[in-house]
Amino acid sequence: MIYGYSARLVTLNKEASGHLLGVKLGRECMERNLPVTQVARELEVSRQTIYNWFCGKGCPRRDKAAVVTAYLARLKKNK
Repeated sequence: MIYGYSARLVTLNKEASGHLLGVKLGRECMERNLPVTQVARELEVSRQTIYNWFCGKGCPRRDKAAVVTAYLARLKKNK
């Protein structure tokens, strides 16, 4: 188990398509052990929304997709 993430969430993320924006977000956040609550707060969505994105069960709406893309770029820049 990755610190702070359930084994189920990690498994669902690994099984989901890596082409989905929310799944990419999940992989980056898990790699950095970023708390779901922190990510949700920064992206101004609920924790449940973040879990759904991480698992590939949903994807960011067009207006949030730009915000998520910028957030991912910041994460990658700060590696």
